[in-house]
Amino acid sequence: MAAAAERRTPLIGVSTYLESSVRWDAWDLPAALLPAGYHRLVADAGGLAALLPPQEPRTAAEVVARLDGLVVAGGPDVEPVRYGAGPHPRTGPPARERDAWELALIDAALAGGVPLLGICRGMQLLNVARGGTLVQHLPDVVGHEGHVGPPGAFGRHEVRPVPGTLLAAAVPEPCTVPTRHHQAVDRLGAGLVASAHAADGTVEAVELPGAASFVLGVQWHPEMDDTGDTRVMRALVAAAGG
Repeated sequence: MAAAAERRTPLIGVSTYLESSVRWDAWDLPAALLPAGYHRLVADAGGLAALLPPQEPRTAAEVVARLDGLVVAGGPDVEPVRYGAGPHPRTGPPARERDAWELALIDAALAGGVPLLGICRGMQLLNVARGGTLVQHLPDVVGHEGHVGPPGAFGRHEVRPVPGTLLAAAVPEPCTVPTRHHQAVDRLGAGLVASAHAADGTVEAVELPGAASFVLGVQWHPEMDDTGDTRVMRALVAAAGG
C-alpha cells in the first residue's frame, strides 16, 4: 500500500516554439507556443505535460533534472551550420535560440539518463547532437513529396519498424503514420541506429542502444494521429515512470 501511495504520474517536459510576434485581442507580443496535440498525447499516454519555453541553454541541466521524461517537439528546420553544412535553397530560416535550447536539453537528458523522445525535428536534432547530418530537402533524394503532405495538412505513409529495436517493442508491426517533413536523417550520429524506415528507404526512427535510459526519435507526428495510437508516447511515459 505504501508503494502504491508513493507512485506518482511521470512529469514529461515538452519543448515549445518561440514566436517573435503573436497577436490576440489588442496584444502583439513574443510568445512560446505548442500545438495542443502534444500535451494531449502526453495525457492520453498517462503522463503530466510541462511546457518548456526556449531559454538560456545553461539552465537546461537544471530543468531536465526536475523532469521524469523529455519530448523534443517538431518545428522548423535545424540550422545547417549545426552539422557543418551550408543552407539548401529550400531550407527554412534559422531558429537559433530554439536550436541552442533544444540541443542543450538533449545533451542534459543523455547525460542525466532522463528518458527522451524526439518528434520530427526532435529526431533530427537528436541525430545532430550525436554528430550526424541531415538531408536538407528530401524530395531531391527520394524523387517525390510523399513525406510532406498537402498544403496545410499532414500526409500519411507506412513505416516499417526494425525487429529487435526499442521502437519495435512498442510498435512491432508496419503502420501508417501522420507525416509532414521535407528533411530527414542522412549520416547517423554516434551510437545511433535506425529503427524504422519508409518504403523509399528514409530513416523514420532512430534510437541509442546501450544508453542509460530510453532514447528514441521518430520522424512522424504521433501527436497528430487520429487513430488514437499512443504507443510511442506510452513507451516514453512507462520509461519515465520506471
